[in-house]
Amino acid sequence: MSLSTDLAAVAAAGPGTSALAIADGGFLRDGRPHRIFSGSVHYFRVHPEQWRDRLERLVALGLNTVDTYVAWNFHERRRGAVDWSGWRDLERFIALAGELGLDVIVRPGPYICAEWDNGGFPAWLSGAPGMRLRSSHPAYLDAVDAWFAELLPRLAPLQAAHGGPIVAVQLENEYGSYGDDADYLAWLRDRLVAGGITELIYTADGPTELMQDGGSVPGVLATATFGSRAAQAASMLRERRDGEPFVCAELWNGWFDHWGDPHHVRTPAGAAGVVADILAEGGSLSLYMAHGGTNFGLWSGANHDGARLQPTQTSYDSHAPVAENGAITEKFRLIREVLVDVTGQVPPEASPTPAVLPAETLPLRRVAGLLETVRRAGREVRTAMPPSFEELGLDAGLALYRAEPIVPRGGALLTVRGLRDRAVVFVDGARVAVLDADEAAAGVRIAGEGRAVVLELLVENQGRINYGPLLGEGKGILGGVQLDRRLVQRWSTRALPLDEWDAEALEALAVGASAGADKTGGGLATATLTVEEPADAFLAFPGSGKGFVWVNGFLLGRYWEIGPQLTYYVPSPLLRAGENTITVLELERLGGTVELREQAELGPEQEYIETFD
Repeated sequence: MSLSTDLAAVAAAGPGTSALAIADGGFLRDGRPHRIFSGSVHYFRVHPEQWRDRLERLVALGLNTVDTYVAWNFHERRRGAVDWSGWRDLERFIALAGELGLDVIVRPGPYICAEWDNGGFPAWLSGAPGMRLRSSHPAYLDAVDAWFAELLPRLAPLQAAHGGPIVAVQLENEYGSYGDDADYLAWLRDRLVAGGITELIYTADGPTELMQDGGSVPGVLATATFGSRAAQAASMLRERRDGEPFVCAELWNGWFDHWGDPHHVRTPAGAAGVVADILAEGGSLSLYMAHGGTNFGLWSGANHDGARLQPTQTSYDSHAPVAENGAITEKFRLIREVLVDVTGQVPPEASPTPAVLPAETLPLRRVAGLLETVRRAGREVRTAMPPSFEELGLDAGLALYRAEPIVPRGGALLTVRGLRDRAVVFVDGARVAVLDADEAAAGVRIAGEGRAVVLELLVENQGRINYGPLLGEGKGILGGVQLDRRLVQRWSTRALPLDEWDAEALEALAVGASAGADKTGGGLATATLTVEEPADAFLAFPGSGKGFVWVNGFLLGRYWEIGPQLTYYVPSPLLRAGENTITVLELERLGGTVELREQAELGPEQEYIETFD
């Protein structure tokens, strides 16, 4: 859809009456003075059988609103195949919040960041040749238009104007941190209105002139996202937008974690203090996160600091007031006290923390070697040069690349250009190296005897970049593989979409396998957990290195010994009374046991406060 459509004419008529009106620098809710006390909970990071519990805990915290992103790629992994069922039943999540008396703010992007794979964009979109995300590029707008044609008819009837709980919709997401295409933002605003959005529309950007200049839209409420210096943010917004309410659309009361970094925390008193500061300014706010949840499957994203990839871990606990397993924290109690002091209203008490299975050690039985497992999975594709994940139609998981080059006597330097992100290298079935992008470019020397060898690279996508100028970057081998100066050609590649492997597929990979024949150190292994009554659990993998874990055929996520997290949360709905199967695909070094621990162990702590300095 081009910018010359009739959307502008539709939007020019203006939206209808909204539940939240702006008057005298504040909000009116149905004609009465109102402030938004919101918390972020992402339906895609919480098991649907736990949605009610987590939303009830927001009510107990004293909040009156919940906000959630909508992750496009969670619903449309394959172009044209849109899924709104089960875990993806967004309408059910919104309606449930309304049943509990919460208003709802929806953040439909289409870009969401959220430390979510590819910032919410489907890989088929970002991988399209010539695609220009987050811009007025016509092919991009056409794709967004088609997506909104699926999404907005589901949201519009749930607005307050129709008796539903939706009171506001966010336009894009922190766009001023990315670009300045005002035509794109205007088109998005018009598309929301044309799609039936009549409630308040707003933008959210960092509290700097640069970010607000790039992300704000004339006539649309401008809000800020920050973790400190509330008075400074309020002053800046009021100077720029006289008469508009002061809203912190994301109050970073905690922070997320990258693999290999410390576990980031924010002191309870510090977080509650900033809540008090915002309220003292007469502001509204949303706690990001109120409950973080989990990056199940392969949905965790990645950042890039300009020098290296920073993949995000499986836990998205975010040191939130409501912990990953629903536990009530000291931060919850202190923020609740601040809200009670301001509102004079005492919310209901939170229900007890959900039960956790007792500590137990389970033997881990190796059923197949690593190479044996991945060689048997997927369909082999033959190409002259190594294909990218996008060329394979693979959005996440692993790819096994295989070639048979002649290695000269004396050996040669093996280099991989454009490795995204990590490769385990095998020569004639023996592991010779584990390489990240920089190590692959520098190369590793392999032995040679003047004959052909079987060269295999098991490449892992560690999470697509979700923030910054490298958003949408491809995965796999994006350049070429060389032995000294000579390119390695004639490749056979297997795409391994691990998050599509269910219990039946995992069992099939073990049938007829020889657990002792593969000496690579990794492999496919299982453990059996027997429970009388399902409850939450925390798994740990002592002795194992890096891999993936399934519970009863559901891909729980990635694990990695570098942490910071040492335990991995298992929601009780994933378990059943009786025997449960835990399956591990280990890439490097398989330990002998799986442990159940009685509490989360998220690693050594480090306080983190974003200041925009």
